[in-house]
Amino acid sequence: MADIFRHRGPAWRASHAGHVSLGQLKVMSAIERCRTAALGGHVERCEACAHLRISYNSCRNRHCPKCQAAAAKEWLTDRRAELLPVPYFHVVFTLPGPVADIAYQNKSVVYDLLLKTAAETLITIAADPKHLGAQIGLTAVLHTWGSALTHHPHAHIIVPGGGFSPNRQHWIACRPGFFLAVRVLSRLFRRLFLERLTAAHQTGRLEFFADQAALAEPAAFKAHLAALRKHEWVVYAKPPFGGPGAVLAYLSRYTHRIAIANSRLIAFDGERVTFKWKDYRAKGDARYKLMTLDAAEFIRRFLIHVLPDGFHRIRHYGLFANASRAANIALARQLLGAPGPAPSNAESGPADGGHQDAEPNACPCCGGRMIILETFEPGCQPRQWPIPSIGLDSS
Repeated sequence: MADIFRHRGPAWRASHAGHVSLGQLKVMSAIERCRTAALGGHVERCEACAHLRISYNSCRNRHCPKCQAAAAKEWLTDRRAELLPVPYFHVVFTLPGPVADIAYQNKSVVYDLLLKTAAETLITIAADPKHLGAQIGLTAVLHTWGSALTHHPHAHIIVPGGGFSPNRQHWIACRPGFFLAVRVLSRLFRRLFLERLTAAHQTGRLEFFADQAALAEPAAFKAHLAALRKHEWVVYAKPPFGGPGAVLAYLSRYTHRIAIANSRLIAFDGERVTFKWKDYRAKGDARYKLMTLDAAEFIRRFLIHVLPDGFHRIRHYGLFANASRAANIALARQLLGAPGPAPSNAESGPADGGHQDAEPNACPCCGGRMIILETFEPGCQPRQWPIPSIGLDSS
C-alpha cells in the first residue's frame, strides 16, 4: 500500500482536490511515511554477533496494514483473561444495499446505528423467555468492505452461548449448536434499524448529496424505506467455534483487519494494481480470483473505508459493557464453576497457532538480544549513516 500511495498518491490527491476528507488525507500520509526515516527510529546492535539493524518508527494509524498486527496482539492479550468455558457463536448483521448507500454519505450516524441496533437485537431476543431468557454479553466489530473493496457495511458479533438468569443466580446455556433463530433476529433488526434511521432523518442528522439529494425530503425518504420493509435482511449465524482458542484465532483475524492487507496485493506496475479477492457466489477453489484495477480506482476504493475520527469500530455490549465487564465475567466464572484465568505467560501459544518468540527483540541472524545504540528524530538519518552490512526493518 505504501508503494502505491507514494507513486500515485500525489497525482490522485491533486485530481481529487476538494473531494477528499482530511481523515483520508491523514491516512494516506501515515501509510506513506510508516516505517521510514520520515518518522525517525533507532539503530540496534546484537550483543552476540554485532549485527546492526535500523528500525524505523511505525505510524500507528488504525488503517495502516503494517501496524495492525501489533495492535491486535496487544488487544488479544486483554481478551484472553475474559474468555468463558462455554461455546461461542458468530453472528453477522448486514445492511441492505439501499441502506449502505445512505451510510456512504452518513458514516458516523449509520455505522453507529448498525452496531447499536445489532447489539440491541441480540440482547432483546436472548432475554425473551420464549428464546433463551438470559442476559447476555457480546463483542461487535464493524467491517465496511467486501472482498473486492466495495462498500459493504456489516457487523461481526461474537457472543457466548448463554447468559445470566434474570435474578443473576444461574447461568442459562443455549441449546447445543444453536443460539437464536436468525429469522427472528433479522426481522427485529430490520424494524429497530428503520425506526432509528427514520428518527435520525427527522432530527436532521442525515445529509444527502448528488443522486441521493431527493431523500432529504421526508416523503421521498419514507417511500425509500417502505420498500426495505418488504425484504428479508441478511442475518447469518455461523456454526459455534471449536473452543476458546478458535475464538481468539477469529478475533486475531477480524478485530484489527483493514480493507485490504499487503499479503493480498499481487502486482503494481505503476498504473494498475492486481490483488486477490474472494467471490462468495462461487464454490471451492473457484472462489479465489484476481482483480486488476487502475491505481486511481484502487486508491478510491481503499479510502472509502477510512472511518470517521473517533469512531469506535470494536464495541462491547450487555454483560461485556466496559463499566461492568470485569465484575460480570467474575460472576459468570463463579456460576459456571470455572477457575480464574491462567496467567498470560502460561498460555501455550498465540491465537493464530504459531510459536512464541523466545525473545521479542531477537537478532535475525543468531537470535541474540538486540540493544539500542542510537535514536534519531523524524526526518533525520543515523549519525553513522550509511553503515556497512546493516539490516533495515521496514516490514
